[in-house]
Amino acid sequence: MTRRAFALGGASLLAAALAPAARAAGFPDRPLHLIVPFAPGGNVDTTARVVSAGLTQTLGVSAVVENKPGAGGSIGADMVVRATPDGYILLVASNGPMTVNPFVQLHLPYDPLRDLAPVGMVGYVPHVLVVTPGLPAHTLAELFALSKTRRINTGTSGVGSATHLTLMRLDAAAGVNLAHVPYRGGGALIPDLVGGTLDATMTELSTALPLHRAGKVRILAVAATRRSAIAPEIPTMIESGVKDFTASSYVGLLAPAKTPKETLDRLQGALAASLAMPAVADKLRDAGMEEATASERTSAGFAEFLRAEYARSKAAAQLAGIKPE
Repeated sequence: MTRRAFALGGASLLAAALAPAARAAGFPDRPLHLIVPFAPGGNVDTTARVVSAGLTQTLGVSAVVENKPGAGGSIGADMVVRATPDGYILLVASNGPMTVNPFVQLHLPYDPLRDLAPVGMVGYVPHVLVVTPGLPAHTLAELFALSKTRRINTGTSGVGSATHLTLMRLDAAAGVNLAHVPYRGGGALIPDLVGGTLDATMTELSTALPLHRAGKVRILAVAATRRSAIAPEIPTMIESGVKDFTASSYVGLLAPAKTPKETLDRLQGALAASLAMPAVADKLRDAGMEEATASERTSAGFAEFLRAEYARSKAAAQLAGIKPE
């Protein structure tokens, strides 16, 4: 090889190495696409639309929400995994595609901890145990006592769902056996709960609170370390005698693996700035979402949270006897 050819080859390699950094430095210069792996109207979709408004303002480009539902969130997640890792296509994820589906879907086409790069956590909605108004139980202790004398039909959004795993963990922690009744989605069980066909349900605070306030259902306890600021009258499960019991549906932002660190840092900073906006924070709080900690809003902190949640879901799936199908 001549000296000139060697020099040209070295320059080409250097240019190739610097190209991602150069692209990251100009990021973003076109709209972002936030992939919601569920149908419109749910907790993740609502959160994504609030956050997208904040990101649009912070980054100076549009952040467009796109719904790609199917397979419990796996279809949308896999779409992001396969996207170009440049920060323009992001996943708005929750328990299902990240820390539940690996234990209920036999041929999951991606590894959530390896194939996606956490940007930051938005927040979480605590799970709550809710009963139909006609049930003679006004506290968690009364419900547990009643469950020893009769069957308590307790709905969740489906076998292997986040709320199903929470119900199984609660049964084990409290030494009770609330009879699981799986539905196809959290919204499908509400008419049966309100009508009294179903005794109870494990669901998200954001779903149950409007019905609780209207007197159509009764929330017995919230699975959080502290009472909700928007429903301080509802005790925690810890207060109700279930030691250290917490459970929630979290929402966070992720990018494809191999997204440049500079781009991830830019996105993480923009997300943190968006969540600090009063308009964004107020809307999320009104929807029942608790703020993530300052650490959880970072890439490293959210990654640590996901690893812990993954391990907890794995243990819960084993406890429930769930096998991937």
